Amino acid sequence: MTGFFRDGCCRTGRGDVGVHVVCARMTEGFLEWSKSRGNDLTTPRPEFEFPGLQPGDRWCLCAARWKEALDAGQAPPVVLESTHESAVEFLDLDDLRAHAH
Repeated sequence: MTGFFRDGCCRTGRGDVGVHVVCARMTEGFLEWSKSRGNDLTTPRPEFEFPGLQPGDRWCLCAARWKEALDAGQAPPVVLESTHESAVEFLDLDDLRAHAH
């Protein structure tokens, strides 16, 4: 289950230093890039009840991670209707719209 609170929603709150507000559809390219940056999202981690992600899965990304991917030309598509409105406090709305799925 995605989201900082593992409730399926890309919202943030106390303790969410990563600000997991961008709902993105995983791509093979993004998953490989993320792994190369030290954030392996494909390997299951049963101890955290994390099944691992595959291309096509939706996941709530940290705003800063999505921006880093954007700057590297690896930003995954954004699901705008599931991205929290607070994302625009950290990201340019035009960038989000340009990557809307």
